[in-house]
Amino acid sequence: PLESLDVTVLSKYVLAPLFNITDLRRDSRIDFVGGIRGLEALQERVDKGEMAIAFAMFPVSMEQLMHIADSGNIMPPKVTWFEPKLRSGLVIHQFLNEEPHGQADNRSIENKHESKIV
Repeated sequence: PLESLDVTVLSKYVLAPLFNITDLRRDSRIDFVGGIRGLEALQERVDKGEMAIAFAMFPVSMEQLMHIADSGNIMPPKVTWFEPKLRSGLVIHQFLNEEPHGQADNRSIENKHESKIV
């Protein structure tokens, strides 16, 4: 569960006791670099003096995410970073076939759909 996530271990055993950082959302000493940017982005920010130290963590697996969600827990900040990002809104794919389930062939379903961004 939550205790097994890299971010929980980092927060509990490094950030809180050594740096007195207990609020990952609001502490101005914390910044986040999305994993898609790679380790080079972390190294560059440390080399430029923008950061004093950087930590890289493994991404949360889909299994971990589902287990935590199913147990009713809330993920820590920035742990649920997914890419690519949608430009905005939610994409909904709506099938317009009004045939009762199982009576339409696949071609009619494929030809009667639309996608919307809301």
